[in-house]
Amino acid sequence: MGVSVPTEALDLGFVNQPPGTHTSRTLMLAELSGLVEAAGSAAEYECFRRAAIEFNAVHKLTAATRAKTFRHLRELYGLSPSTLVFRALMDLWVCDSDARPLLAALCATARDPLVRAGTGTIFAADEGDIVTGGELAAAVEHAFPGRYRADTLARTGRNLASSFTQSGHLQGRTQKRRARAACTPAATAYALLLAYLCGDRGERLFESVWARLCDLPQHLLHAQTEAAGRLGYLEYRHGGGIVDISFSHLLRSAEAQR
Repeated sequence: MGVSVPTEALDLGFVNQPPGTHTSRTLMLAELSGLVEAAGSAAEYECFRRAAIEFNAVHKLTAATRAKTFRHLRELYGLSPSTLVFRALMDLWVCDSDARPLLAALCATARDPLVRAGTGTIFAADEGDIVTGGELAAAVEHAFPGRYRADTLARTGRNLASSFTQSGHLQGRTQKRRARAACTPAATAYALLLAYLCGDRGERLFESVWARLCDLPQHLLHAQTEAAGRLGYLEYRHGGGIVDISFSHLLRSAEAQR
């Protein structure tokens, strides 16, 4: 899959037109964590808004900055249980705190095409290789030629580098090097769900951009999927060369028919 996702996935919370979040912000993992801690993972949109702006769960100095931060968080994550990709994120968020950096990155990759554009640069780098903001900016320019000015591209590249550092795919302060993100069964389940919602089935689930963000070789990714099945995050059947994965817990009854 390229930068765009199938049209039918847009109703589930995926986004094809860049909202512009990464032109000025990053993954904002700390702000998302503070917001969910304050409002609760099952909160409605208005509760998240009040927690951010009225009660400063995002830890910003002014009301204007809180409102702007909340807008960017809404762009990246949806912040409403009526948005499937966010509801599933929250289902898994409360199950495994160690998975949260990768869970946030997976959701942001579903909702911001600029992050999807940057994943190719991440995947092309071997562990320990230097990855620059300039390379990530070039990937954005390639995906959206002529859309952004040079200074905006440069800032976007730096923000993407910061986001991939928050997710664990890069490490370092000024000089970023490719690292291996920490993947758990909860993150694996979410990655496979996102691929499923984009129409992938069987082994193709393990070849998606989200599965690749799990940073695991195929045999370990299958092992994580088995573990996710034992934990009740998904249903996993693998035998005779056939892979069948379903998501009754994360999708609920009606959506499971997709």
